[in-house]
Amino acid sequence: MEPSSPLAEGPALSLSPAERTLLAHLRSASAPQREEEVAAATGLSPETVRGGLQRLRSKHLTVVDEQHAERLVLTKRGEDGLARGLPERRLLDRIFALGRPARPEELAAEGLGPEELPVAIGVLRRHGLLAEGSPFSLREGVGPGTVELPEERTLAAARDGAEVPSEEANALKRRGLLAVERATTRLWSPSEEGGRLPLGDGSRPEEGALRSERLRDGSWREVEFRPYDVRAPVPYLQGPAPHPYLAFLEEFSELLVGLGFTEEDGPLLETEFWNNDVLFMPQEHPARSVHDVFSVRGVEGRLPDPHLLLRVAAAHEGRPLSGETEPLSVGWRAPFNAEISRRPVLRSQTTSVSARFLASRPRPPFRRYCLGRSFRPDAVDARHHVEFDQCEGILGEEGTSMRELIGMFRALAEGIGIRELKIRPSYFPFTEPSVEGYVRHPRLGWMEVLPGGLLRPEVLRPLAVEVPVAAWGIGVTRLAMVALGVNDIRELYGDDLDRLRGGD
Repeated sequence: MEPSSPLAEGPALSLSPAERTLLAHLRSASAPQREEEVAAATGLSPETVRGGLQRLRSKHLTVVDEQHAERLVLTKRGEDGLARGLPERRLLDRIFALGRPARPEELAAEGLGPEELPVAIGVLRRHGLLAEGSPFSLREGVGPGTVELPEERTLAAARDGAEVPSEEANALKRRGLLAVERATTRLWSPSEEGGRLPLGDGSRPEEGALRSERLRDGSWREVEFRPYDVRAPVPYLQGPAPHPYLAFLEEFSELLVGLGFTEEDGPLLETEFWNNDVLFMPQEHPARSVHDVFSVRGVEGRLPDPHLLLRVAAAHEGRPLSGETEPLSVGWRAPFNAEISRRPVLRSQTTSVSARFLASRPRPPFRRYCLGRSFRPDAVDARHHVEFDQCEGILGEEGTSMRELIGMFRALAEGIGIRELKIRPSYFPFTEPSVEGYVRHPRLGWMEVLPGGLLRPEVLRPLAVEVPVAAWGIGVTRLAMVALGVNDIRELYGDDLDRLRGGD
């Protein structure tokens, strides 16, 4: 006598009423079922069917066969093209209607603007229908009613679900007229185990949890309780871990602290005065575009101490500071406008934090840094972002020179494991001399990440600083790309949990 199956022993428990209904239907069906067919046959909602089938699958009672399909569909532009005519058809019709060559301005009046007209011209010339040159005329022998455009035939075929040659489809996809729609069909059937499982008659309700009211009123005696299925897979939950980029910033901050620097902080919402003016950035000059900013509306900026404002204005205009007889330089040869200084902006550099520190505590020595977010209206790509982290620092005491600055760059690069470093002369409006440090990214090549120099007298003297000060504004976000092996700056700000956990 064969041993009985363990499935045949004991009550048919571990199923909810919906799961029992779904499994019974799949067992009675002659072929695997789509979710829509199951919902129609059982009267259950699509959400209940989808969830119930997945739960049955987790209990090894169902199997699913996923079939993936692709089909061409018309985009909104493609539907409009069939409805009112593709640009090439409208160009043909206009030339036919005029009975003579058409000038570009006449075609613009027909809606063939600078975006559609070049496409229409290119298509018609590729088909040998349009003569070269402007105004636009048709080749000899091309007449009304004799022109068939393959693009129209292909669009109509795609609309009707007919097969379309791949080369023609790709050309229309590049024009945004066709798109690929991907669909997945799931076909469900009972597993071998699901086909043998006793379902019972369902006469007694089943529940998955014992509630307090059942205990109080004694109704727990009237129901069946589903047992805990120890075979059901459960998700693996990984414990919390620091974001790699945040961990890098913390490590970088610790490097600076280890070199004797103290961290400072400042506001993200600044005024033009602290963001640019105090750093001797000209108010109305193309050089100011080095640090384009995001302006802020609805907020009124406040000017600094009037005495400091006058000293900064004197440096910009090339006048002697109060109490002095000689100007620091010729300045920017333009009047200083305090209303520009008042404008609120998102800070484009953390140098504004150093300026605020020097203005409040001008007595040396200085070993300060700020590691924080800055904002610039850059075009977003692999190397640039509209917001990024910058590490600004100042080192000031008697005898400070470029030697200390370059040594600082080398120490920081080596501290995070970067060995390839190039330094070359550069220009910044508020430092002289100035340098730029470059590190090599394995995919993006050399990237400028370590700009700095000695602050100019036009910056230091209005702040009452009497010693040389080396300053830098490290692109710490780009340094992180090299150190962490990231190829796109946007990945540093991502929240993809699989990537953060080290998954695929």
